[in-house]
Amino acid sequence: MAPGAVTFKDLGFWSLFALLLPQAVWVRKTALRFPAADGPSDGETGHGPNELKMLALGDSIIAGVGARTLGNALVGRTAQHLSDALDARVHWTAHGRSGAITRLIATRMLPRLENEPVDAVLVSAGVNDVISLHGLARWRTDIETLLRALTDRWPDAVIAFSGLPPMNHFPALPQPLRAVFGLRARQFDRVLREALNGYPQSVHIPLAFEARPGSFSDDGFHPSEQSYVEFGRLSAAAIARRLHPGGDHGDRPAPLTK
Repeated sequence: MAPGAVTFKDLGFWSLFALLLPQAVWVRKTALRFPAADGPSDGETGHGPNELKMLALGDSIIAGVGARTLGNALVGRTAQHLSDALDARVHWTAHGRSGAITRLIATRMLPRLENEPVDAVLVSAGVNDVISLHGLARWRTDIETLLRALTDRWPDAVIAFSGLPPMNHFPALPQPLRAVFGLRARQFDRVLREALNGYPQSVHIPLAFEARPGSFSDDGFHPSEQSYVEFGRLSAAAIARRLHPGGDHGDRPAPLTK
C-alpha cells in the first residue's frame, strides 16, 4: 500500500471525526497539559550478577508524563521488573518527547542518539499519530521506517513496542469522541502488530485493560504512577520472554490498570 493511500477505514474514521470536530476543538483547548517527569534521563537498578542495557524511546509515555520522576514512570518500572525477572543490574536511558509522532521519532530523535550497544529498546508511539488524524498507510510506513532504523542500529537487541492503548477509556475524551478514537486506536494497533511480525527480534506489548479508579493521572490522558507499575511489569515480561524464551517472567497476573 502506498504511503499516501486512503483506505475505507480511513474514510470511515474521518467521516465520523468530521461530525465531532467541535467537540475535538473543545478538548484541545481545555485539556490539561502536564510536564515530563523530573529526574535524570538515565539510571541503574538491581544488584544481580547479570547486566542489561535498555533504551526507551518515544512519546510522552517515555518522557514519564503523569509520574513524578522517570524512576516512577514506564522506563524506571520496566527496569525494576526486568532486574527482578532476570536477576540483573539494568542500566536504562530514556529519550521521550511529548507530542512526538512516529515519523519524528524515526527521523529526528533516533539519529541524534549515541550509537552505544543496548540489549533492549522499549518504544512508545502511535497515540499522537491517532490524534493527528494520520492515515493507516502513513502509519504503517512510519512504523516500518522506525523498525528498520532500530534493527539496523541494534540488530541483536529486543525491540519492544507498546501497543496502542484503548483510548475509549481515556477520561479526558468525552463521548462520543472517546469511542471514535478508541476505534481508531484499535485499527492502528492491528497495523502495528502486522508490521512487527516481519521483525523476529521485535515484540508487541498488548495494552488491553479496563479503567479503574486511580488508573489515570489527573490529566485524564496519561497513566498514573500506580498504572506505570503494572505497565512496567507487562513491558518487562515481554522483553524477558524474548531475551530468555521459556522462562516464567510473571506476565500472567491482573490486567493493566491505566
